[in-house]
Amino acid sequence: MAKKILLVDDETDIVTLVSSRLKASGYDVITAIDGMEALDKARKEKPELILLDVMLPKLDGFKVCHILKFDDNFKDIPIIMFTARAGEKDSKIAYESKADDYVTKPFEPTVLLSKVKNLLKEGDPIKPQK
Repeated sequence: MAKKILLVDDETDIVTLVSSRLKASGYDVITAIDGMEALDKARKEKPELILLDVMLPKLDGFKVCHILKFDDNFKDIPIIMFTARAGEKDSKIAYESKADDYVTKPFEPTVLLSKVKNLLKEGDPIKPQK
């Protein structure tokens, strides 16, 4: 069964691009376009991972991340903050909010997929050296 990823971004081009990449890699993708919808879908759908933009209408991504990570029912869902905000202060806030990773836009699709696989524990197993 495909693992479910919640993709949260208010830019439709980003949603279309990332969603198609994730689906092509075998994931089930659900989307949200603002922070309140993200919380609602995370609670209802219980995704295995969340890709979360920072700059969102209604409730920013940092707050969404903080709310989910400090809730015992959702704290174990890996969250990748996914944003155009590349400042050191922003990445610090992301980690204080308990985000599991931080990816800046523009992004390299293979790097993003690698981070998704790693957090979902789907990375290539380490081969023993001979």
